[in-house]
Amino acid sequence: MNREEALKFLKGNVSDPNLLRHALAVESIMRALAEALHEDANLWGMCGLLHDIDFEVVDGDPKRHGVVAEKILRCKVDGRVTRAIRAHNCENTGTVPDSPMERCLISADSVSGLLVASALVVPSRKLKDLKMGTLRRKFKDQDFARGCSRERMSMCESAGVPIEKLLGIALGALQAIGDGLGL
Repeated sequence: MNREEALKFLKGNVSDPNLLRHALAVESIMRALAEALHEDANLWGMCGLLHDIDFEVVDGDPKRHGVVAEKILRCKVDGRVTRAIRAHNCENTGTVPDSPMERCLISADSVSGLLVASALVVPSRKLKDLKMGTLRRKFKDQDFARGCSRERMSMCESAGVPIEKLLGIALGALQAIGDGLGL
């Protein structure tokens, strides 16, 4: 499945516009991380784009999230993508993240939320106006965007991406697509 087919397939399984924007954000971050690590940006981007394809189907049931995605995507994408999608919900699926792509997906999923929340508190409410200093402060402030796990963001460190680098890569990736995200 190519990217265009994957996006169409995603839209056939996800109707919530916020969830679609989140998928696009995670895709962008994953592509940028892949490039930074000299990995396959198309494969990593596909992983980010499709990581929540089952979210509406499982109706938020964490025990099924990732497992159902694997069934939806069976024979449609590389097995590394479905494994990473299961691993991004490792607390519930039991799939231990053991590759850089799997660890980075967990980080990208969380950091995307931190970036969006951070953009929404700058006066313009635009990603292009979000500065690294602000993002660093928001990352350190455990009371800000509590649902965005700093521990999950830190998973990228075991893939060779220090937190500071993750924040910079993610910020650049989302600033590049900010208009498409409405931010």
